[in-house]
Formats: sequence, C-alpha cells, structure tokens
Amino acid sequence: MTHPILNCGYVPLVDCAPLIIAKELGFAEDEGLKLNLLRQPSWSALRDLLALGHLDAAHMLSPMPLAMRLGLSGQTTEVDAPLVLSTNGTVVGVSTDLAAKMRASGWIPDIGKPKAFTDTLSKATDRPLRVGVPFPFSMHRLLFEYLVADLDAATAPSFEIVPTPPPLMSQAVADGEIDIFCVGEPWGSVAVTSGVAELIMPGAAIWASAPEKVLGLRRDWIEANDALCGALIRSIYRAAKWLGQTENGPLASEILARSEHLDLSDQLIDPALTGRLVMRSGRAPMQIDGFLKFHAGASTFPWRSLGAWIGQQISELHGLDRERTMIEGSNCWRSDLYRRHLASSHVDMPGASAKIEGAMVHRTAVASTRGQMILGPDAFFDSKTFEFPELN
Repeated sequence: MTHPILNCGYVPLVDCAPLIIAKELGFAEDEGLKLNLLRQPSWSALRDLLALGHLDAAHMLSPMPLAMRLGLSGQTTEVDAPLVLSTNGTVVGVSTDLAAKMRASGWIPDIGKPKAFTDTLSKATDRPLRVGVPFPFSMHRLLFEYLVADLDAATAPSFEIVPTPPPLMSQAVADGEIDIFCVGEPWGSVAVTSGVAELIMPGAAIWASAPEKVLGLRRDWIEANDALCGALIRSIYRAAKWLGQTENGPLASEILARSEHLDLSDQLIDPALTGRLVMRSGRAPMQIDGFLKFHAGASTFPWRSLGAWIGQQISELHGLDRERTMIEGSNCWRSDLYRRHLASSHVDMPGASAKIEGAMVHRTAVASTRGQMILGPDAFFDSKTFEFPELN
C-alpha cells in the first residue's frame, strides 16, 4: 500500500527529534504516512516554503505562527500550532571576553540567579551589547527581552538583537559579531567546545516551562486534510512519548547524529537529551533537570494561554493592540485539534485549555480526563504570573 507523502521542514536542532523519530521508528508509517523530512538552512527559508505550500508541515519556533498570521514575518499566512514539539532546551551564553569582564566585576556564575547576570552586565561594560538569536520571532528573543525588560535604563547597556542561524552562532561569537546568544542545543555546546563562549544559564531559568518549538500547519491545509492532520499529530505524539522515556536516550542520540539529520557527533547531542551541560570549557558537566522536555508534564499540549502570552510579548515589542494580539495568539494554538485527534489514543487531556502561566513553583496535580496529570513547575524568574481571563 502506498502511503501519502508529507513534506515536513526542519532546522537542525535537537528539538526536531519528534519528527525524526516519528519517521525513523515507524510511528508515521503506522499511521499511514510517509514523512519526507527536508532540512532547512534557516528559519526564514522554512517560513517561506511553508507559506508557499512547498512544505505541508514544519518544525517551527513557537512565536512564528502568530507572526505569520499578523504579517510581521514574510507574507501573511494563517498558520496554526496543534501540538508542541518541545519545551525548554535553550541556553544563554556569552563570549569568553565578556565572561572575563563580568568576573572582574564580581560576578559569580549561578544558573539560578538570572538577575545577578543582568545586573552584572551594567558593571562589566558601557557599550551596546549584540545579542544573537536564531530569528526575530523566536522564544529565544522573547525570553531575553523578558529577562532584561525591567533593567534600569539609566545604567543598563543597550542591546542590539542580531538574528543568526543556529549553526552559525558559534562562528558569530568567534568573529566578534555577537557578545551574548540565546540558542537551542546543540549550538550552545558547540560554542563552548570551540572555546569561544561559555554558557550562563538554560532558558528554563528565565521561564521554567517555555514552549520552544511547535508543529506548524497552514490552516487551509488543515481544513483540506483532516485525516492526514490527525495521523500526523498522533504519530508525532507517539514519538514524543518515546523520547520522554530516559532509557531511549542513547538510541535517540544515535539517530539524530546521522548525516541525513543533524550530522553531528552524538557527544554534542547527548547534553540536551540528558540535561548534562558543560557550561565552561574544561569544567565538569552540570546536571540541569527539565532542560528539554518532549512529553513530561503535558509538554505536547498546545495551551491557548501560551499563545496569548506570546501575543502579549509581541504586542509590546511591535506596538500592537495588546488584547487583539493576545486573542490572535491564543486562536492559533489549536487545543481543539489536539483533543479531537488524540481522543481515540486515550491520551490524558487537561480539564481546561488555558491556565495561569507561571503559577506553579512545584509539580502540581491538575484535573484531567484520566486523573493522572502532573504539571509544572512553570514559574518565571521574577515570580510574575500571566492570566488571560477571556480564554477560560
């Protein structure tokens, strides 16, 4: 029997793993699909191919669907996110030169104290700092902007955002083009291994449960291909569940390392999957719990409140109407599709489709269809919370 072929774009990062595993371990084939995975050199290339219909599906930065819907990134295109591919998995790093200046100013590395890092920046330099992020509309940028939002404008350095494709981040640091970066693994570890940077903290230190990548689908494709959409969601969910089992880490690393996928050594891929990161060249690895999540804590569920939070941040950065942008953000996180297409798989579903973001400091049991769901922690570093009542 010939299965329909779905062209699916991805950027070479560890968090594209659910797509690769869905193909390589036969989850997609079990659902009657053939995934044709197409590696892309940049997020803008992936965006344009999806918008033009050359891709059916995409491994996508979580703010990209909203940015495309609003016409802020490429041509205006209605893109939805019916499933989250990964939560967390990013790192914040600095050049070795900036790290040395920070230490000279009294900074003591501590991944649990993001504010100590930003406060030290004001003492370490009086020039503008260039911050490398993979794309203007990325969780990397939103996390960094959130981190520095409350700094004293009179004393803090100014920051210039420099979009840099993930595979080029290390070289950009080496060439002096950026001073700070926020990027997904393995590219932070590559910069450390190259001796040009050190890692300061995981992105989870800023927000303990930040949605990093989503499955991006054009709305017209969803409406024309309901059965295929469901099969794709189910196959990726099964892959995410497999990735969530610790014992599968070595095989996952071996598969991702292959030349047709990430084309990197598994020694560079392992840190993201295990949470054991080398923060500074020559130092022992540091264990970071919850560094990258594919399945635990309902990581795959597209909470509409996450879309609304992204909308709030984008509205502030681009001077847009706050409430309208939050509503637009929530509307493209399709928890309805997730619920409908996974219902037959007896997946434990949360009782609501929105929650108060940042409210859980500890793991918390919540109402769900099977009564087995534990969420969190999901706290922001500044202890603030976000609620959009219109979603409830």
